[in-house]
Amino acid sequence: QVQLVESGGGLVQAGGSLRLSCAASGRTFSTYAMGWFRQAPGKEREFVAINWSGGSTTYADSVKGRFTIARDNSKNTVYLQMNSLKPEDTAVYYCNAQRFTKDYWGQGTQVTVSS
Repeated sequence: QVQLVESGGGLVQAGGSLRLSCAASGRTFSTYAMGWFRQAPGKEREFVAINWSGGSTTYADSVKGRFTIARDNSKNTVYLQMNSLKPEDTAVYYCNAQRFTKDYWGQGTQVTVSS
């Protein structure tokens, strides 16, 4: 069982930056693919970015060049640095851990970008 706790959300003006953190429990963090997803009001949850266990990354087209995902295996933590934020980035952001058939989610953290 892996528990994920997100932090770092908040209210920011358009063009601003935020850094989200996701702390994971357990001793096998480095073997998990760690990702971020988001869900805006009235919309389905969507993929944002993922950091594979080997360290490579994949981004949604909507955030490419603005967001950076990184992990620190020594701290069991994955980060999402969000720059040049837009009002359409407003959503609840969820941390996700995947390994084979195992799939874990955090409780989410609200990000609100004002215009």
